[in-house]
Amino acid sequence: MFQPSLLSRLSRARAAAGRLPATTRGALWMTASAGFFAGLTGMIRYASEGLHPFEVAFFRSLFGLLFMAPWLMRVGVRQLRTARLRLYSVRGITGMVAMLTWFYALSIMDLTAAVALSFTAPLFATAGAALVLGERVGPRRWSATAVGFLGTMLILRPGPGTFEPAAILVLVSAAALAATVLMVKELSRTEQVNAIVIYTVIYMTPLTLVPALFVWRTPTPEQLLWLAALAAIATLGNLSVTRALAATEASAVLPFDFVRLPFVALIGFVAFDQVPDAWTWVGAGVVAVSSLYIAHREARLERARRSRDAGGTDHGGVPPSPGQRGGGWRRRP
Repeated sequence: MFQPSLLSRLSRARAAAGRLPATTRGALWMTASAGFFAGLTGMIRYASEGLHPFEVAFFRSLFGLLFMAPWLMRVGVRQLRTARLRLYSVRGITGMVAMLTWFYALSIMDLTAAVALSFTAPLFATAGAALVLGERVGPRRWSATAVGFLGTMLILRPGPGTFEPAAILVLVSAAALAATVLMVKELSRTEQVNAIVIYTVIYMTPLTLVPALFVWRTPTPEQLLWLAALAAIATLGNLSVTRALAATEASAVLPFDFVRLPFVALIGFVAFDQVPDAWTWVGAGVVAVSSLYIAHREARLERARRSRDAGGTDHGGVPPSPGQRGGGWRRRP
């Protein structure tokens, strides 16, 4: 339980933060989220040394559900009424795949390389938006996507003695996450944000329990506390992202998400004696630049759509993609 003095200091800090420019607030929130998610990465790796990563994923979902329970009790189950259970179900399955493959990959491969590869999610989302949703993707975004996958190859370096098979799990996780993001974009047209979040943990808790049962080991009280802390850090990370995107445009704050990479590299070095090679950093830089360009392009398309809907001119003459939200998509289960 927080002490009153601590709560008052937090309130004063929050009031002071509210007086900062919107872009500064967004940058600070996104940097905070990068720190939380970097810490989460290290916590998953540590927890997986005593428990199977599938079981860690289940407890992350379970505690996430418990954290959302007060909101559900406050608003009532009527807030969960929906006509889109089928899409929620598919979203739950893709979310489960993304989480299980990500957690397992973190348990067996270099953390920095895994995080660098996870930045390919927007590239998969761009391809999926064009191929599955029928959104118009221009040649510049296709070019950025191709460059991003070139950076992925620099990280993977497929060949004898250099390719790490576990990296395939990260790419599967990134592709599943991209599919999840596209479904969330579709759901957000008609559903409340909190409802989308609660449905996610409602579906993923039993879905992740099934594989966890095959590798079950009853956690100790110390491990349960660690797993609860893991879920709390994940929740704080997601809340920070939400506040960052609420403060300003995604294209303005997305660059700060890449701070996660040096954070993770430091955690990997200090806690697990991992030292990423130069090719990992080069490939991560290429992926980061291509992802940032895609986010910038999507933000421009969103502004053009809003201008057109408001009866103004379409700046740049670029037709907006249906359902686009300024690049405001998000990762990590």
